[in-house]
Amino acid sequence: MKQIPPLLGRLVSHWEALIALMALLGIVIHLILRFGLEYRVDQPGIGVVDVPLLLALAAGVPLLFNLMKSLAQLEFGADLLAGLSILTALLLDEYLAGALIVLMLSGGHALEGWAVRRASFALEALANRMPSVVHRYHNGQLEDVALDDLAVGDVISVYPHETCPVDGIVLDGQSTMNEAYLTGEPFLLPKAVGANVISGAINGEGRLTVQATSRAVDSRYAKIMQVMRESEQRRPRLRRLGDRIGALYTPLALGIALLAWGISGDPVRFLSVLVVATPCPLLLAIPVAVIGSVSLAARRGIVIRNPGVLEQIATCRVAIFDKTGTLTYGHPTVTDILVAPGMLREDVLAWVASLERYSRHPLAVAILAAARKESLTLSDAEEVSERPGEGLKGRVAGKRLVITGRSKLQASHPELLSHLPAPAGGLECVVLVDETYAGLFRLHDEPRLEGRDFVHHLSPLHGFERVMIVSGDRESEVRYLADKIGILEVHAGQSPEQKLALVRKATREAPTLFMGDGTNDAPALTAATVGVAFGQGSEVASEAADAVVLDSSLARVDELLHIGRRMRVIALQSALGGMGLSLAAVGIAAMGHLSPVQGAILQEVIDVMAILNALRAALTPHPLSDLINKH
Repeated sequence: MKQIPPLLGRLVSHWEALIALMALLGIVIHLILRFGLEYRVDQPGIGVVDVPLLLALAAGVPLLFNLMKSLAQLEFGADLLAGLSILTALLLDEYLAGALIVLMLSGGHALEGWAVRRASFALEALANRMPSVVHRYHNGQLEDVALDDLAVGDVISVYPHETCPVDGIVLDGQSTMNEAYLTGEPFLLPKAVGANVISGAINGEGRLTVQATSRAVDSRYAKIMQVMRESEQRRPRLRRLGDRIGALYTPLALGIALLAWGISGDPVRFLSVLVVATPCPLLLAIPVAVIGSVSLAARRGIVIRNPGVLEQIATCRVAIFDKTGTLTYGHPTVTDILVAPGMLREDVLAWVASLERYSRHPLAVAILAAARKESLTLSDAEEVSERPGEGLKGRVAGKRLVITGRSKLQASHPELLSHLPAPAGGLECVVLVDETYAGLFRLHDEPRLEGRDFVHHLSPLHGFERVMIVSGDRESEVRYLADKIGILEVHAGQSPEQKLALVRKATREAPTLFMGDGTNDAPALTAATVGVAFGQGSEVASEAADAVVLDSSLARVDELLHIGRRMRVIALQSALGGMGLSLAAVGIAAMGHLSPVQGAILQEVIDVMAILNALRAALTPHPLSDLINKH
């Protein structure tokens, strides 16, 4: 279903609903004419009361073409008996029975298609985020040209709040860019002369002059789109629960119908058996259970974009996590401030925070928050500069400060490296005061409160056999998080292409559940058996995912696991229970005790019983999560 274009998908869903409506109207009009006009149904030929039924049967012809196509592909699903019933009813002039089957078949398809999402919307969302025109300099003047006309070396202007159209280098201006859509990091990154920018990043308040280093079709964003498209095309088709059951039930029921015809010599008995054997609990009860579960999930803040995954999530055996925003809150905090001998911790923090007020570096917010927490008084800063590769520089309280990283310090002041503490997991920045080592700040993006309990309960309570982190972040930060929440398998520094390859490999070996929140996760979300997106930060990730957890809670993912498992149980109860009753009715019909219309009515009674049971899926059980008593 995921490869159907959005417009075509909507047309198919509406078309099947229209067939169901026409069948229902045909049956109602037939009954009004029949009983209102007291028309004799045993008179020869086609009467007035039969015309609405014939129109209903004619509306079901497209359904028969689809069934014939499935039959040609040797797919013996739940719909095959319904198709044979329609044809047999038409041949034997049992129009009412045929119209009832058209109603059941098209109604079941329309009901299921009501909530089915088409994942190609994700590609649409990706494309819509990019500007169609760019502001290019030509002879010193700005002109708007098509994005595809941009060449390597062209100089463009990126206005405030615009999406950067290509990869490039900043020639003039200062601003920040949000690259979360591509990297998954929820930081505003400073951009000044010499800084690299990537396509798809959202510019901040400043205007930037950028020289393109690649064409739009070769940019980072275009590569993600290409990977996403390939992932869409290569995703295997999942065989639905109803189809698997129908593949066993259909030959059995068909065999009984042929045997009844052969023994009695009466083709009407063949039709009676087919009508009562039509697996409507599969065609109706399973979609009702699915939609009830979709409703329950929505009330819990979980948007189910592909109802089919409710059948699949309980079978997943591999859990794959992105890191930032999924296992963490996406907001780094200062965890340690280590100062050099002779320095006071409060002084170093106050000086650094005073300078960081003028920075848009992602760690500046965390350092300022630490200073506010300790109620420190900040000073004005002078001579502030933040050039790429040089760190943040400035003068505070008469002292010359440099805030940089360990790797940059190695290039500028290698003699100071021996004064630094040993590297540890997570993020860090080094502080120099008057060209002397003054301290080191360690920061971490802390794991979610329920993270460790959630990870540890996956194996014993949900049957997961393998749990891993696949992240684009640095090894030290990912390892730090993995150790805190108890994940042993770590894949750090992964690009979207590498993430996709890992997920594909894992999915070939066992059903997978992937959880992420950024555009860089979109291909992996699509390639996994079940993809769950966190929050509403990335439209692309949400469109690519099968389900979206709106409040970014791992406890909600646990609820989704329970909803899927419960839906599967209720759907099986409804389908198998209803089919068991149908088989009992098949025996009665095979002995000649049911006419086709009586069989259709009895089948409707069985359907109602199966559907009533399936409706239980919409009710909220207590508890719905294993973590409810812990957090």
